[in-house]
Formats: sequence, structure tokens, C-alpha cells
Amino acid sequence: MSEKPRVLIIDDAGLTRAYYRDILERAGYQVEEALNGVEAMEKLLQSEVDFMIVDVNMPQMDGISFLKTLRRQALPLGSTPAVVASTEAEGHDIAAARAAGANHYLVKPLREDVLLQYAALLSGRPA
Repeated sequence: MSEKPRVLIIDDAGLTRAYYRDILERAGYQVEEALNGVEAMEKLLQSEVDFMIVDVNMPQMDGISFLKTLRRQALPLGSTPAVVASTEAEGHDIAAARAAGANHYLVKPLREDVLLQYAALLSGRPA
């Protein structure tokens, strides 16, 4: 593959972003980071990514609001694949994320193999 797939990690927790970044960069992904939905939208308007990992609970703009806003955008931006990764594991949390436009919902903490499996799936890259 000539160009590394680009991923945007959207999470207000620095340790979580560092954990995801380490795993994804070692696997050959180019990683961008955002602290919340507002910052993520600004970054996405500047350059496209292949997929996103989105936290739910963040300041300024939470993950659900971010996804709802993103899905209203023109293509291709509005269709950027997104996996929600959250500590919230109730059925209504998953339903809210899916209704907002999440492609997948994973419960934290994420194991390395699970993160890489979904990264490959969302980026169209072999696992």
C-alpha cells in the first residue's frame, strides 16, 4: 500500500489517545488527534481521513453530537466511517450512537487486536 491510511482519534483523555496512537502507528496508520467534536470537525474540514475513533463523553461537543453534525455534511466528509469507543455499555447508549451515524460501537477498554481488526475493516485494509 503506497499511502498510509489516516485515522482521527477523537477523545479528551490523553492516555487513551496515546494508547490508540501507539497501536495504530506501529500497524502502519497515520494518526491525527482531536480533544473533542469541535476540534475534530475543524480538522476534518482541513483534510480527509479514512476513519475515526470517537469517544462519547467529551467537553464542548460530545461524540454523539459530533456524529450527528458530521452526518449532515456533504459527501465524502459526511460518510467518513466512525467507530464509537466508550465506557458506556447500555443498550440505549449503543442505539444513540448508531442513530447518530456510528458504523460500529465498541466498549472500552479496547484490546489491541480488536482495535486493529476494526481499523482494518474501516480503512479497507487487510488485517
